[in-house]
Amino acid sequence: MRIGHPSEDEMRENFAEMLESVRNGGGLRTETGLDMTTEEALWDIARAYPEVTEELVEAARNAFAGQLDGSNARRHREELARQFEELRRSPGTR
Repeated sequence: MRIGHPSEDEMRENFAEMLESVRNGGGLRTETGLDMTTEEALWDIARAYPEVTEELVEAARNAFAGQLDGSNARRHREELARQFEELRRSPGTR
């Protein structure tokens, strides 16, 4: 069991290992520190195996870059705020 969050170097290593795994027909392990957006992109590769395209690999790399720069988390927070506001404005939710 991991205690604390992985460092950026550990996340980079984990991403590289998981990308290699799914490109070769494997799966993902738990507690890698990768976010849901990145994991979903990696699972897309796993599901496509053995027909893994460069577009899928690039999408996974872009998802991981979004994790590192915080844009995945920002989009997730914005979507949650949008959903909350939608619920708040719906009749009968007060």
